[in-house]
Amino acid sequence: MTFSGQLRSLALAVCTAALLFTSTVSAAPPATTTRLHIDASAQGTPFPHFWEQMLGSGRASLALRDDYRKDLDAVHQATGVGYIRFHGILDHDVGLVQRDAQGKISYNFSYVDQIYDGLLEHGFKPFVELGFMPPELTSDPAALQAFWYRPNVAPPEDYAEWDAMIGALARHLVERYGIDEVASWYFEVWNEPNIGFWVGKPAQASYFTLYDHTVRALKAVNPRIRVGGPSTAQAAWATDFLAHTHKNNVPVDFVSTHVYGDDTADNVFHTSEKIPRADMVCRAVDKVHKEIAASPYPHMPLIFSEYNASYANLPNVTDTVFMGPWIANTIRLCAGKVEAMSYWSFSDVFEEQGVVRNPFYGGFGLIAANRIPKPAFNAFAMLHKLGDKRLAVNSDSALATRRDDGSVVIALWNYAPPIGNTASYTPGEPAGTPKHFSIDVRHLPAGAHATVWRLDESHGNAIAAFDRMGRPDSPSRAQIMQLREAGKLAAPASSSVRDGRFEITVPVQGLVVVELR
Repeated sequence: MTFSGQLRSLALAVCTAALLFTSTVSAAPPATTTRLHIDASAQGTPFPHFWEQMLGSGRASLALRDDYRKDLDAVHQATGVGYIRFHGILDHDVGLVQRDAQGKISYNFSYVDQIYDGLLEHGFKPFVELGFMPPELTSDPAALQAFWYRPNVAPPEDYAEWDAMIGALARHLVERYGIDEVASWYFEVWNEPNIGFWVGKPAQASYFTLYDHTVRALKAVNPRIRVGGPSTAQAAWATDFLAHTHKNNVPVDFVSTHVYGDDTADNVFHTSEKIPRADMVCRAVDKVHKEIAASPYPHMPLIFSEYNASYANLPNVTDTVFMGPWIANTIRLCAGKVEAMSYWSFSDVFEEQGVVRNPFYGGFGLIAANRIPKPAFNAFAMLHKLGDKRLAVNSDSALATRRDDGSVVIALWNYAPPIGNTASYTPGEPAGTPKHFSIDVRHLPAGAHATVWRLDESHGNAIAAFDRMGRPDSPSRAQIMQLREAGKLAAPASSSVRDGRFEITVPVQGLVVVELR
């Protein structure tokens, strides 16, 4: 809604919580004011959208479902994300490997083809995580991980059979899609072998054996196939992994690892410090970035193929507007240190803990069950609007960018920790005060106009409507429609900008994106 300057000042003086966009100093600004000075004509620095190169998802067989593919379309339309990564392409329910009564191995690529065809048809490329162990090849049928679908996490009984399967899969993909296409994919060996997803002994040495066999089988089909690892949890093993590949002349095209905001300093850094959720992910990114720089491969691409604010299904974290400032701040801190980061995950079509009962249970997805967009989805959609040149800005709560068309796009946020850290939802208000930004953008063209998108408690927040419903485990069809509507990205406001100056107020845990054209 557009107001006159006089009405804007009056409304903001009456109630700063109304969060109005103004072009003059308000009569009663919040206690916290941040003054930003931005030069729209500055050269800037490259700002590739590393956070929207790839997203994670539930296991491979879920990619056959209609709701999964509809969520893919929603994410692609909002963000343009390029790659999807999931577990389980080698699992029993995909049906790749069969062994007959005489012990002969054969391969069935039917579901593999349907899965990858579906990704490509919906505008995505596969980031192929090679796991887990097909039951027909395992050295231990009882080595089942705790996920609801119980993947096998043992080494192969016979590496010759593993090598043959990897080679057959790679040849089939090249024959079906062509080497130019497959060479644009990524192949990652296994998932988190340093924790409960691998029972080889000792864990690191046996994983290196798996990696060596896998990369050589893939490269034997075509050396252009991109392969990497170690795909560890808690930002582990990068130094040892690169030392191993260098010493043994084993091919490697990228380093991949994972971290979550509530991983501990003990697990990631082997220290006893307390690292806030706001800092953990990018502290870990910086750690691995420096390890690569000090390795025999100082320019090796780094991919964090899983990250999120929590690994623990906390409804007060991943379901709420807290994620807007958290994602924006993570982008700010990690920029320039990583080629791609894969938010885990794009959708709560997801079964690691079993069939989803309640759409807001603290799931990892950007989209809740029943195709309900979460605040995190809206944060991705808003931050997609940022340009690819970063402009200097004197704040830890802002990003300033310029697009190729000359538009300046600014993200502003008001970070505050989530309410509670328990697995059950804790209602309440986050601690903190609104943050007032007074912004001066120099060298804007005359007549520049501002468009403002918001994410906060009253904008783009399905969880508020869900709370009013009493958080039903099984919402009715009518309630689902209401939640989808409540979860949509709020329509933007607009205003003129006077001499490059404007002011804006962001509530606690709010995110604002301003486009100046």
